[in-house]
Amino acid sequence: MTEQRLNEDGLILSAHYQETMDQTVLPALRQRQRDTTVQGDGGKPLFCSFFTADAPKATAVIVHGFTENAFKFSELIHSLLLSGFNVCAYDQRGHGRSWRDDRVKDDPSLTHVQDFNEYVNDLKIVCDTLLPGSPKPWVVFAHSMGGAVTGLFLERYPGYFDRAALCAPMIAANRGGIPFFIGKLICRTAKWANKGARRIFMSKPYDGPEDFDTSCATSRERFDWYDAVKAAHPEFHNNGPTYNWTLQSLRVSQMLLAPGAVEKIRVPVRVFTAETDNSVLPQAQEMFVRRLKDGQRTLVPGSRHEIYRSPDDVLFPWWHGVLAFLRGED
Repeated sequence: MTEQRLNEDGLILSAHYQETMDQTVLPALRQRQRDTTVQGDGGKPLFCSFFTADAPKATAVIVHGFTENAFKFSELIHSLLLSGFNVCAYDQRGHGRSWRDDRVKDDPSLTHVQDFNEYVNDLKIVCDTLLPGSPKPWVVFAHSMGGAVTGLFLERYPGYFDRAALCAPMIAANRGGIPFFIGKLICRTAKWANKGARRIFMSKPYDGPEDFDTSCATSRERFDWYDAVKAAHPEFHNNGPTYNWTLQSLRVSQMLLAPGAVEKIRVPVRVFTAETDNSVLPQAQEMFVRRLKDGQRTLVPGSRHEIYRSPDDVLFPWWHGVLAFLRGED
């Protein structure tokens, strides 16, 4: 009898994770994958992948988080395809295989953006370019910084997506105890000194394999697989922000939670909060959800910031619920 390697939703059982990912999941994705370049805000090239399901009934867009990329979400993309979704995933500007500012090209581990609104404009352009002709409903799954980008998008284009699942969204970043006004002052001073594209003082360049114990993952198998991928691909070495990225991240909660902004979102939104999260603030997520017309926040026990890289006993039931929500079954 062939040993089971995938669960009912197409997620990988941890016992043979690397082997199954490399020999089963990635080859299956490549057969359904079309890579393209979309000219984002200001004409900046963005690396995009579009995956086609058998007899698709809906379309899902994945918006990754800070220092991530579309490839990191391969396991979830595989599950979405098997669940009847076409999938659009892309690397946000300054990340992965997409455009990088000339001022940070010498350090592939540095993550920079001039204005957070560029991320939002990029998402609109990617969707307008790649989604027409793909079946509706259109839904979005976004993680961390991608959740902030998606939140702003939903406020500005309230009827575009039909549902949104936000995984540990960066409604407000964890400032590590630094007062908000002090953080802004430090970053503004650096920007005024023409150092906005420099690495923030508390961050260090990527220097090889990372530490599982201090990571945002709780699944050792999922962590080890992507850690090896990241080490082998310099374009995936993003690991730290510039002063201007940090300044923009501090401003984003003011934008998201501005008076009347959240109330513009008309579609159902589900926010998933990690039990242990050192990257974003759950209190801000609760403030966001309370103002939604159709919002709900769920705590995911046993998870860190990257809920989608949790052990099987945490990941499988959580993701099964996410799929049910995205299909409109809850």
